[in-house]
Order: sequence, then structure tokens, then C-alpha cells
Amino acid sequence: METIRTDVLVVGAGPAGLTAASLLARLGVDALTLTKYGTANAPRAHITNQRAVEILRDLGIEDRVRARALPHHLMGKQVFATAFAGRELSRMMTWGTGDERIGEYRAASPSEMCNIAQHVLEPILLERALELGADIRLHHEVVSVAQDDDHVTARVRPREGGAEFEVVARYAIGCDGARTVVGRDGGFEFEGEAGIGNAVTVWIEADLSRYTAHRSGALFVTVTPGSEDLVSIWTCIEPWNEWSTIFIRPDLAPNDLDESVVVDSVRAAIGDDDVAFSIKSVSPWQFNHVVASRYRRGRLFIAGDAAHRHPPANGLGSNTSMQDTYNLSWKLALVLRGQAGEGLLDSYDAERQPVGRQIVDRANQSVDEMRGWFAAVGLRPEMTPEEVDARLAELYGPDGESQRAELLAALQLTNGQFNAHGVELGQHYRSKAIVEDGTPRPEPARDPVLHYEPSTRPGSPLPHAWLTIGDRDVSTLDLCACGRFTLITGAGGQPWLDAAAKLSAELGVEIEGVQVSLGLEVNDVYGDWIRRREVGDRGCVLVRPDRIVAWRSAGPVEDPKAALGAAMSAILAVGGRA
Repeated sequence: METIRTDVLVVGAGPAGLTAASLLARLGVDALTLTKYGTANAPRAHITNQRAVEILRDLGIEDRVRARALPHHLMGKQVFATAFAGRELSRMMTWGTGDERIGEYRAASPSEMCNIAQHVLEPILLERALELGADIRLHHEVVSVAQDDDHVTARVRPREGGAEFEVVARYAIGCDGARTVVGRDGGFEFEGEAGIGNAVTVWIEADLSRYTAHRSGALFVTVTPGSEDLVSIWTCIEPWNEWSTIFIRPDLAPNDLDESVVVDSVRAAIGDDDVAFSIKSVSPWQFNHVVASRYRRGRLFIAGDAAHRHPPANGLGSNTSMQDTYNLSWKLALVLRGQAGEGLLDSYDAERQPVGRQIVDRANQSVDEMRGWFAAVGLRPEMTPEEVDARLAELYGPDGESQRAELLAALQLTNGQFNAHGVELGQHYRSKAIVEDGTPRPEPARDPVLHYEPSTRPGSPLPHAWLTIGDRDVSTLDLCACGRFTLITGAGGQPWLDAAAKLSAELGVEIEGVQVSLGLEVNDVYGDWIRRREVGDRGCVLVRPDRIVAWRSAGPVEDPKAALGAAMSAILAVGGRA
């Protein structure tokens, strides 16, 4: 049997695997990515939040993605109706597009949220990974994985012919979805419950511009009495004629997937028999509330759906998956080069597993919170048209004030799903790869689910602020890259720059020093960074390759090189080497 040797084996080429493949290639890591299939053959995930778009920005493909995506300004008007052609029941502004939230979203990131289906996004990621030199082999099934103290060994079956072979790697990342072979063979344990609800996703072509162009949104929700479905959630794939639609059914039976049943569901949700439609695919699936207890076991790591499984509420699936491998890739590169100790890899589990637990809990909570709106509307599948008319006359009539207040209060609660900026951006890490500065974590001034509060406190994502370099507008995030550490200081921070240059040479780890202040080459011309940096002009903020603040100094110190060196030693898990 042929044996291929590599440093990192990536199993799976969805959003997590392709992000890993791209980053590892850019970092010069010898890696091989294998996936059982090709890129996604159906829309699947679609909401792409600002943190994920920031990763795409770092990879140099933000513009390519935006060119294919439903832009942010068209994502917002989420309609709840009896059908597309039916009675509109309520509406809300989602994904930070409303007047009261849009400023927060714009101030938080240089990148806008967008809506791009997974089968459109993955080929862009694949193209970029190949441009960067990644070795990716589609239609290669990893059938088993084993590890010892020194290596991971995987047995691989080419699905389009050819002999089986084995891959021997120093590490492996399981990005191979809910049926993960890496998770199974690696002995990973999972917490929670699977199969807690049933749904069917139907990929549909139907020109619904008459009902959607004037109230455009990423999602359109129908509650259609007389249908077999409790609710259907229509995701816009291509405006306004291609849709990925979730039909939620409490008791999914085999004949629910019969074409005639699906056609009836689609027709009922549209509510206009003159609208022609075609069905491209039908896929049943289940709601899960599952997260891995650990994301690392020895030389094996898991990421994406292999590590966390939950409903699509909040749109957190592919976003969290990409962030998993954005966290892990640079750590593997440093360890493989001998520039960091093995302990750095433990920080992947310490940092990302709590995030996985949080998003699994949040997505399931969002599903539960939707029930209040459905209860307040009071429409049920078994209702006759006459009963529906009577119910809506009661709800919207002169005596329905208290019922309307209940409905609007229930709608407000769903902001925890559709405007959860704090969940999307406000993740905070604690691990040995973060050097605390002794400051207490402040109590949030606003609801931390809904609102993101930027900070340079270690463990936080680097806050965004607009700067200028010459005639270019750049973000503070653009000062950083996945292949290096970045030390940001002010006009009085030359000693920190000197220390960074000396340590970078000694450690062999790139630490790019940047002075940012009003009037300098990197010009804080608006003063936004000064307001957000939370350190003095002679202090500094050390940013990891994944744009997480690793350490900071509020002001000058007696020996900058010793202080920075101690921080780098702790982050890199190299003891006293620095």
C-alpha cells in the first residue's frame, strides 16, 4: 500500500477544512486535504457574519465573495406571513440592518455581513486554497484514522477508482462533519442530545420577485394553516428566484418526502397557483444540541460540524467552523517549525470548545424563543380558512391591543437570533496563550447577546478602527496577518518597536511593530483607535496571528524587551527560552 507523508492531514473540505487548507498553505505548512465528496452540492449554510468575512478578507477573497453574495442592505426585511401571497403578520429588521443597530455593525468591523450559500462560497474558498498552493484531493474518503505518540495514520479510499493508500501525518484536523471519522476513531466524546426535532430542506427555483423585491430579506417565514408544516423558512439564494426552504414538521414520516407532498407544501407556502416552481433537491435532517467535550485528543483535532452540531438559528454554523480553523492553523505552523511548544496546541481546545458550547446553546435557545411568536399569532395547521380569518380579525381588530402587544414582545425576543451581534463578534478567550494584564473583565453595559463591546483586554478580538496610510483607508485589522504577531503602539512607543524587532530576530517568530497615532504614517486621523485602544500612548497591544489580543501594557515599562519576551514565552509555551 502506498504511503504519503505530510505534516498535517485535513479531513473534509467544507468551510472549516478549506479555511484550514488555505491558511496552512499560506503559512508554508506541508498539508494534505482529503474530502469524500466535492464542494457542497446544495445551499446549506448561508448567513456569513462579520467575523467570518474578516477571515475571507485576510485570505484576500472578500471582494470575490461579496460579488456573489446577497449584500447586507438587502438582507434585512424579514417578513412573517401566512404565505408569500398571503397576509403579512409582522415584520422585523434583521442582521443589524435596522436604523437602531446598523451603526453598531458598521463601527464594529471593516467587513459587512452578507448572505452567500455554501455551494457558492466553497468553490471560491477552494479556488483560493489552490492559488495558495494547497494540496486538496476531492472524492477521497478517509475510512479510518489511528494515532500513536508520534504520528497519525489514515487509510484512504479513492472514490473514483484506484488503490487504497495511507497517509501518515504529524497531526490531523477532522473537518468531516457530523459523521466525523476523526471524531469516531479518535475517541472524542460528545455532550448533549441528537435528533430533538425534524425538518426537511427543499431547494427551489421560483420567481417570487413580485412578493419579495419590495421587502427584501435573507429570510421569509410562512405560517400556513391547512399545510402539513408548522412553519417554513425560505432563504434567498439568488434574488428572487432561488430558495433553500426549511419545512419544520414535528413527526416526519417517510412519505413526507414524496414529491407530491413536497409540491403541496411549496405551493401552500407560496400561496399563488400561478407561480411556477421546480424542486432541485429534498433533504431531511434533524435538530441537534451536541458539542464535543474536547476538541483535541493527542495529535487529533476536530473542527466545524465534527465538533458542534445545532440548528441553523442565528446562522452560526459555517461562521463558527471557519473561526475554529482560523484559531488552530497558525498554532500548528509555529509548533511544526519548532518556534512554539506543544502546549500551544492545547489552547485550541481551551479557547474554541467554550465557543462551541455557547453557539450550540444559543442556537437551540433561539429556536425555543421563536415559539412565543407562533403562540402569539395563534395560527395552527389544522385551522380552516374561516377560522384563520376569524383569528386574524381578532388579533388585528379593535379589541386585539393586548394580543398585539404580546405578539410584538415575542417578536422582540427573537432579536437574540436575528440581531445577536454580541454572540457573533463578542467571543472572549481564556487560555495559556493569553497573558492576562490583571484588569477585571468589566460587566457588560448592555445585553451581551445583542451588543458587541470592543476591547483590547487580552483574549478579546482586536477592535476595528479606520486609519489611513497615504491615500488608503485601512482597518486596524488590516495591520495584522495570520502569519505574524503584531505589536501596536503609539507615538511614544519606540522602545516597544525596538524590543519587538530584537525579539523577532531571537525567537525566529515574526513580530511586526506598528506605530499608530494622529499624524503618523499609520494615521489615526479620526481618533477612533485612541478611543478604543485602552492603553496609553507609550503602551502597546500585542495581537496574535488570529487577530486576538494576546497581551497589552498600559504604558511604558523599565525593560520593554523583558516584558514582551515574557509574554511571548508564555504564549508560545516555550518556558524561559525568550
